[in-house]
Amino acid sequence: MRGTASVLHLDLDAFFASVEQRDKPSLRGKPVIVGGVGTRGVVATASYEARAFGVHSAMSTSRARRLAPHAAYLTPRFAAYRQSSGIVMALLGELSPLVEPLSIDEAFVDLAAGGHPLDAESLNALVSWLRAEITRRTEGLHASVGVGSSKLIAKLASEAAKPNGSRIVPPGEELDFLAPLPVRAIPGIGPATADKLNRLGLHTVAELRSAREHELVRELGHSVGEGLHALAFGRDDRPVGPRGEAKSISVEDTFATDLTEASQVSAVVARDAELVAERLADAGLFARTVTLKVRSADFTTISRSRTLSGATDSPERIAALAQSLVSGVDLRTGVRLVGLGVANLVQAAQEELFAPADESAARPVSVHETRSVMPGNRRGSELYPAGIDVEHDRWGRGWVWGSGHGVVTVRFESRGSGVGPVRSLSADDPGLHRAEIAAMAWARSADPAGSQHGPGWRRTSGVAPQD
Repeated sequence: MRGTASVLHLDLDAFFASVEQRDKPSLRGKPVIVGGVGTRGVVATASYEARAFGVHSAMSTSRARRLAPHAAYLTPRFAAYRQSSGIVMALLGELSPLVEPLSIDEAFVDLAAGGHPLDAESLNALVSWLRAEITRRTEGLHASVGVGSSKLIAKLASEAAKPNGSRIVPPGEELDFLAPLPVRAIPGIGPATADKLNRLGLHTVAELRSAREHELVRELGHSVGEGLHALAFGRDDRPVGPRGEAKSISVEDTFATDLTEASQVSAVVARDAELVAERLADAGLFARTVTLKVRSADFTTISRSRTLSGATDSPERIAALAQSLVSGVDLRTGVRLVGLGVANLVQAAQEELFAPADESAARPVSVHETRSVMPGNRRGSELYPAGIDVEHDRWGRGWVWGSGHGVVTVRFESRGSGVGPVRSLSADDPGLHRAEIAAMAWARSADPAGSQHGPGWRRTSGVAPQD
């Protein structure tokens, strides 16, 4: 343990379900269950309203439907979750150069490495600001935050603060904080281990602390027994460490109105090539592969890539390669998304021996292309699963309430619209289309390169994004 409460643990509350409630005004305050919606599906996340009925993650969807038959059952929208997670992780990267993401909705932060004052008043102010800033930047999400002298204490403090709260455990109060907690609260203790401890009469951490270390080793094995004995006394010296080097760096743009001119797409690609090159340079890396992704209005997605004989971080070289990849894509149907990325990253530049002066003249065999087509004749739940974003030429933006038998029921509302009307439409309605997730202002300030490295790899400015 440290001598200061300088480790912060953040956990976004009921994350997937909270994103859905934020983006779907009619579901706010209602039971929401995200996961596989079919008979063999599994619950990924349940809102707190759904948990009141006994629904929890990893439960079968069929059982959840018996417990909460009137809840909203939604297909996961991972792009929306990644978007909000990126905003939060970028914010944590502003607090410290040492951030350790545990999952899409959870992370540790080393506040000492960020140079923050660690007295009680300053910590309370920092945590209050952080939670309020998360809500502001994510447009409504909430987080539980714990701070302590170790990862163990910080994580258990955030658990104690749920939902939507905070807990700071001052140095010297760790043992008192741990004592009344059930043994199951200690990270790494699963149901089987908890059952063994309970049969030994060890139900709380205080009781676990009273057991002799050799007894725990005898019952649970050397590694587990020793580890539990140390954790019962709050002994945890694990450092906060960011994730490893990036495997790829990419930028994506989704357009409110489909692009139909080649010059428009080229301008986006040129700008994104500059951004990708800048992030390569910031990371001290060089790329051997450039990839372009173009999604058309009918959701056909084409990915084209070219692998170099060397490696580069030159913005001019990346831009030239990207533009050459654009030239081979048919843009006549309209473009709703453009993505540009680099991969095969290395830490040293490797000069290309025969780089063509004009990329458009390069041999086409050097380009690798994949195509993903969404058939236009699929109906009902296959094409329009519950919860996904849609747009209608007349009614605007909404989300799928349900579908089947050639009918799609849509509630036409969005994040800032208020509760909207419900309309049932034919699955073949030419005005109805699947839609990308709605853009968020702060998502543009979340650094894709940083999200690959782990958000603590580079400090960001924290300045609000500008249009």
